[in-house]
Order: sequence, then C-alpha cells, then structure tokens
Amino acid sequence: MPAEWPVVDEHVARFTAPQNLIPATDWDFSHIVFGDDDLIAVGADLEVGTLLSAYSNGLFPMPIGRGKLGWFSPAQRGVIPMDGFRASSSVRKHAKRFAIRFDTHFTEVMTACGDQKRKHGWINDEFIAAYTELHRLGWAHSCEVFVDDELVGGVYGVRLGRFFAGESMFHRRTDASKVALWALTTTMATAGIRLFDVQWTTPHLVSLGAIDVPRAEYLGRLSEARNA
Repeated sequence: MPAEWPVVDEHVARFTAPQNLIPATDWDFSHIVFGDDDLIAVGADLEVGTLLSAYSNGLFPMPIGRGKLGWFSPAQRGVIPMDGFRASSSVRKHAKRFAIRFDTHFTEVMTACGDQKRKHGWINDEFIAAYTELHRLGWAHSCEVFVDDELVGGVYGVRLGRFFAGESMFHRRTDASKVALWALTTTMATAGIRLFDVQWTTPHLVSLGAIDVPRAEYLGRLSEARNA
C-alpha cells in the first residue's frame, strides 16, 4: 500500500461498487490499428458509450483544435504503480491541514482543472458536461481536498472494473493536488484497483512515482484490470 494515508471504508466502497454494462455506441474502438504516433483517431463524440468504449480499448479523448476531437493512446503510457506513490516530507507536512472527500464536488473539480488561465488548459464545457454525466452514472470519480469548506485541490478520472484513468488535477494551496493523488492512490490500492493510468508522464508525476509502460504491455494490463 502506498505510504500510510488513513483509508476510509466509505471512500474505498466507491471503487468496488458494481458497474452497469457499457452502453452501445456508434463508434467501434475495438479494431483500432495502432501506429507509432500517440494520436490514433479523429472524430466521434463524447457520449457515455463512446467514452467508455474508448477507455476500454486504451484510448482517451482531447480536443485538438477547431472543434476536432482527438483520441490518444501514447506509445509510452504513464502509470502510477499501486504501491509506488512517493509522498515527500513536504506533502506529509501539508497533508495535516487538509480534509479529503470523494465525489462531493465532481463538476467543480473538473471546472477548476479546466481553468483557461492554466497553461495548456484543454477541458472545455463539452468535456465537463460529458464527464459529469459519467460521474452521475457511477463511472467517474473525484478526490477532493478541502480546508474547512473551501475546495483547494483535487483530481478526477474514470473507473472501469479495477482500472482507473486519471484525467487531470489542480491545486489552490501548496501540495493540495499531490495530497489528492496520495489519498486517491492509497484508497484505490485498498479497493483492489490494479492499474492507475495517468496518460503521459511528466517530471512532476515521475517525482510522485509515475513510470512509463510500453503500449503493448499497458493494453494487456488494461484488459486484465478491466475484466477482473
């Protein structure tokens, strides 16, 4: 188990709850031919069935300009090992002043992650509406950091079985997003989540324990986790 974040049974239950069958979609991602590029396809939509089918097959969406929707599957996929999160002394120190909640302010977390003042911000209203619907149906979750009743950090993503795709995180206080990631990783490890996808590694994520996994290995691990 990553570090010693105090786990709450109610939080763990959110990652073990049964899920419905994936709704039908007009878009078939199961026969995608992967090349060397991270961008695999362009088009489709953000309907619930489309999103879940894409995640099930190792793809995730991002806008790529002028209203186009891109679907990505990085050749080197960033993952955080379930026993590999690294909580620095700074994170441990700041964690004492924060309170953790799950799934109480999902849309607010996404909106904060999509703040257009952030460098390379890409989360628009269409994405917020689509993932809020995933959340309403039990497919998406948020881990939220509070000081009193003020939301100061968080992370959100999509769960399929024992697979979780982390999408984005934000902070308004020092180390708040790191604490969110620490709490999320520990909670999911306790719940039996086997694969925590973070899309691409960055120096920041690597400092927290993220590693690169070749696409073929990632897809195999995804299939095992999703069907566990």
